[in-house]
Amino acid sequence: MDLSFSKEELAFRDEVREFIAKNLTEDVKRMQRLTPSALSEKPVFASWHAALSKKGWVSPYWPKQHGGTGWTPAQRYIFETECGKAGTPSLLPFGVHMVGPVIIKFGSEQQKAFYLPRIVSGEDYWCQGYSEPGSGSDLASLKTRAVRDGDHYVVNGTKIWTTHAHFANRMFALVRTADTPKRQEGISFLLIDMTTKGISTRPIITIGGDHEVNQVFFDDVRVPVENRIGEENKGWTYAKYLLEFERGASFRAARFRRQLGELKRLNAKTGNGAGGDASIATRIAEAEIDVDALEMIELKLLSDVQAGRNPGPVSSVLKLRGTEIFQTLTRIGVDIIGTNALVWEPRRPLYSLNEAAVLPDDELAVLPAHLDGRAHTIFGGTSEIQHEIVAKQMLGL
Repeated sequence: MDLSFSKEELAFRDEVREFIAKNLTEDVKRMQRLTPSALSEKPVFASWHAALSKKGWVSPYWPKQHGGTGWTPAQRYIFETECGKAGTPSLLPFGVHMVGPVIIKFGSEQQKAFYLPRIVSGEDYWCQGYSEPGSGSDLASLKTRAVRDGDHYVVNGTKIWTTHAHFANRMFALVRTADTPKRQEGISFLLIDMTTKGISTRPIITIGGDHEVNQVFFDDVRVPVENRIGEENKGWTYAKYLLEFERGASFRAARFRRQLGELKRLNAKTGNGAGGDASIATRIAEAEIDVDALEMIELKLLSDVQAGRNPGPVSSVLKLRGTEIFQTLTRIGVDIIGTNALVWEPRRPLYSLNEAAVLPDDELAVLPAHLDGRAHTIFGGTSEIQHEIVAKQMLGL
């Protein structure tokens, strides 16, 4: 396993650091710190997306001919690590990391020409229409139906836990287009304009107090057939390909290190001393060891990819451990602020309150982030699913 970077890679690291220093404002960093939900909202990431778009750095994982950067795996790792250290906002993944790769691989030339530039520029804001009531991990049981009517599909049904559907102007959705003995064979993959007549969105407020997810209803919604990706009834193939990106490896150790630093400062402040509460300090040290181990897995993945080896199910290990570590860190934060965690701030967003909050900035998002984090081991493939993948594909059980 080669852990060293070349001169060129170190020069690229310096370029990334210079870019971040120039384009990441203190205001945006504060907004990101006070965003307790998993994904940043558009007011938080808009200026950062614009800067990346201008630089040509929005879509590092895309082929260069479609707007990608042409970076090596090491450059992508360096970029993500430096962004994590700096606390940059996370770009909305549904366009760049999910539907974009599907359009590149399976979309028509017309679809590529229309959608890909709009994803890179940020003009389109995407959401994901997969889960339904009763169809989460068992996604093939979905019931939202699309019936062919000439040049359109007529869509009826509902999607749930649809993140940022209240902001989105586009959705990629799985719909049932045929009843087949094998349920996966009767599903199609549609690109839907969220402004189409018959679409309505109902907010779902999470236990963290945020409006992050929604239920979306389709009532005789007409979607052009040309908005279908690939073949009719073959959507399961495209959905599985997309899940490789949703559940794929992301490098989180650097962001966790930043979070650990914030916990240490908070513990020192509330514990009235440089070391803070000793028992909390011990738990932080234990979490730091877990982050060290996670970083080594990330570097092993990077080394494998650099050498042309298939990393296999290690992405499940990273997803599993990453979400568990995140929950551990937010739990420590709650324990550090103690009874202040009982103070509930119902107003949102926390970064633009009209009146001063009761808690200081470094405590304001601690409890909401912890509560929101309960879902991290559920979305994107539950921990139970990740355990099954590891057991079957890594351990042969």
